[in-house]
Amino acid sequence: MTLAAVRDISIIVLAIESIVIGVLLGLLLWQLRSLTTLLQEQIKPMLDSMQETIGTVKGTTSLVSETIVSPAIKISGFTSGLRRALQVLLKAKPSHSEE
Repeated sequence: MTLAAVRDISIIVLAIESIVIGVLLGLLLWQLRSLTTLLQEQIKPMLDSMQETIGTVKGTTSLVSETIVSPAIKISGFTSGLRRALQVLLKAKPSHSEE
């Protein structure tokens, strides 16, 4: 083979390689466009729905806290204080366990 033939074969190989790379780059851009469309059409509505659900959960949590938990804590504190006050008042004399 002469140097000119090697050069011609190298040019042909590089041209075919460039065409293959161009086609693959086109496919990559097409897939990127499809991914962008998927994100806009399917993922974004799911995120919006999740944010709405989180808002509902926050509202429910604050409602439960205000109507059930806070009164229960107040009642528990009151009964503990009342029980301790009755223990102190009804205790006739202190017991001496050191004797």
